[in-house]
Amino acid sequence: MAGSADQIIELWPEGAPLAAGSTDEDRPAITPYLVEGIGKGAVIVCPGGGYGGRADHEGEPIALWLNGLGISAFVLRYRVAPYQYPCALNDVQRAIRHVRLHAEDWGIDSGKIGVLGFSAGGHLTASAGTLYDSGNPNAADPVDRQSSRPDLLVLCYPVITMEKTYTHEGSRHNLLGAVPDEALVNRLSTERQVTSDTPPTFLWHTSDDGAVPVENSLAFAASLSRAGVPFDLHVYEKGRHGLGLAAEDEHVATWTSVCGLWLKRYGF
Repeated sequence: MAGSADQIIELWPEGAPLAAGSTDEDRPAITPYLVEGIGKGAVIVCPGGGYGGRADHEGEPIALWLNGLGISAFVLRYRVAPYQYPCALNDVQRAIRHVRLHAEDWGIDSGKIGVLGFSAGGHLTASAGTLYDSGNPNAADPVDRQSSRPDLLVLCYPVITMEKTYTHEGSRHNLLGAVPDEALVNRLSTERQVTSDTPPTFLWHTSDDGAVPVENSLAFAASLSRAGVPFDLHVYEKGRHGLGLAAEDEHVATWTSVCGLWLKRYGF
């Protein structure tokens, strides 16, 4: 079943925390692309866009590719500039909790909810995988009682660090502002937040990415390695930033096949 505008699920129908208005851009939502079945995994997709927008080619086409693998998908409309931290993180956490709460209704295994993101959406995904919580058992809202920990991560040419050395300046500025507090830079440098409980991770990047240096993926993989977390790292020699499914490059396009096999290994 493909997603459509009339299927959009608002994550806070009464209005999101910290919302500054009531336009679509103030109202985080997920668009479901469901595959019929029992006990299957699902993946929440976070398109990139430097925390200033969300790239269409990293949304629905990715959900349809996942559907082709037999995996349900949800494309996340998360808040971007002028919204700053923690709005986008709140949005992806809310999406994970919502899908987990309603998993049975959709034939999804609540223990197989992954998050996949591109570029700045990859930073959001890595943040979801390192800054989660187990939910509040006493919350009035049943969504808030759910854990926001993803069961696996897929990071596609992700922004990982907020440190000046290798960050993507536009993403850092949109997320944290012009002169961010050092404690916030540290918290949102996701390579510093990895623990042994960080979910298994698939990463891919191109070594000549001119926008988001490959060192971002390498740093996160190194942190996973030190923490003993399983990961699959794929670095392609050449390819511009923002390739998405990479249909224009038959070599880089193999990431979808390899990632599909990796997802299968985890029962998705």
